[in-house]
Amino acid sequence: MARILVIDDNPDNMELMTYLLRAAGHQTLRAADGIAGLEAATGQSADQPVDLIVCDSHLPGMDGSAVVRRLKADPERSAIPVLVATASRGGDDVARLLADGFDGFIAKPIVPADFLRRIEQFLPAMA
Repeated sequence: MARILVIDDNPDNMELMTYLLRAAGHQTLRAADGIAGLEAATGQSADQPVDLIVCDSHLPGMDGSAVVRRLKADPERSAIPVLVATASRGGDDVARLLADGFDGFIAKPIVPADFLRRIEQFLPAMA
């Protein structure tokens, strides 16, 4: 079981992603904006770290790119995989997001099987 933080301001997307993750046996944490997401990620103790973060690209307060740049600059959290959830399909948009520091992307609208497959690619093997 992994601990996964989902940062998304759209309640429907948040509900779907957390439902799918919980159904797959993962523990979820939620944040509805970039600032709360950053606080949730950095507020986790060393004995219960976040294993993966799924972050929307367009968030109130602080966008997803600013969130991932701050996380990747933090030596204690830089190794946490951060996936961007985005409706952008263009190669340039996705390339920019990856250049900002995201480790991968999940296409919106969320397709359950694709979403879970993508998540599993970025999780360490859980003992």
